Amino acid sequence: MSQSLADLLPGSQGGGRIRVWLKSSAYTTRLLLGEAGDPWESAAQYLAWFSQAHGLLRPDVAVVEVGELYDSWLARHPDLRAELGAKRRLSYPLRKLLEPEAPRAVLAEVLEAVAAHLRGQVPLVLAMPSPRAWLYRANLLAGRSDVELDADGIEDAAMYVADVLRAVSHLPVSGLLLEEDSACAGQGAIDAELYRPLLNVAHHYRWAVAMRLGLKPLRVWPAAAEVQAVIGSPALLDGASQAGGVDVGSDLWSGQAVPALGATQFYFAEVPRAHRPELVLETLERLRAGAAVEI
Repeated sequence: MSQSLADLLPGSQGGGRIRVWLKSSAYTTRLLLGEAGDPWESAAQYLAWFSQAHGLLRPDVAVVEVGELYDSWLARHPDLRAELGAKRRLSYPLRKLLEPEAPRAVLAEVLEAVAAHLRGQVPLVLAMPSPRAWLYRANLLAGRSDVELDADGIEDAAMYVADVLRAVSHLPVSGLLLEEDSACAGQGAIDAELYRPLLNVAHHYRWAVAMRLGLKPLRVWPAAAEVQAVIGSPALLDGASQAGGVDVGSDLWSGQAVPALGATQFYFAEVPRAHRPELVLETLERLRAGAAVEI
């Protein structure tokens, strides 16, 4: 069984063992599979790639990127992309993208294989675009260049994403990471209440929820019981009662000093796709050493 993400976050009763959370799939895919590599072609290929990537970087959190599964599926099924814009409704492109059963089956196979490989040693987290971000991207894929999101469309998007998650509810998932997109910055602050269908599903399955904020703050902070971790720049984390993931990517990879961690904080860093392996490993060791000092 996968470890509980909520119990491992800083400030939790479980001891706060999570100190460095990495987003690294772009980097490890290029490194291990080449520029055009795609680990999502089969569950067996995914597990082979994942096991190498996990052993190389030794992250505190094992992350499966659900958005990349659908990117891969769409690239290999161009006929589906042609159907995304068949109706003008704002939520239709995302509904059509997430509708097929086959990607859900692949996701279930992957999660089962990854969970068996991990043997409960680290929490298994599903990362994906937030409903707002995924709705925006799906409309761009449908050829709509001037996308204006509204509350009804975002709530519909949250329902479609929640439906995908129900298909893997029987597997040992520890939590969800919902990532906002900087491309949505013009849409204003984030209203997490519009994600209610998704939050309800996570609560029902006892999955912790983390949110990566991007460039915009939350309009109103959700209860810590509903969103257990918030990831962003130090300025965006101000006022949060949840565990805070301090996004140090820009400082870390440019060689600058990263801010010290607070008692309920951990580091979050996205590994640049094109970085040299030696530099990545050296930099991550330095980051881990700094995180350990703050415990």
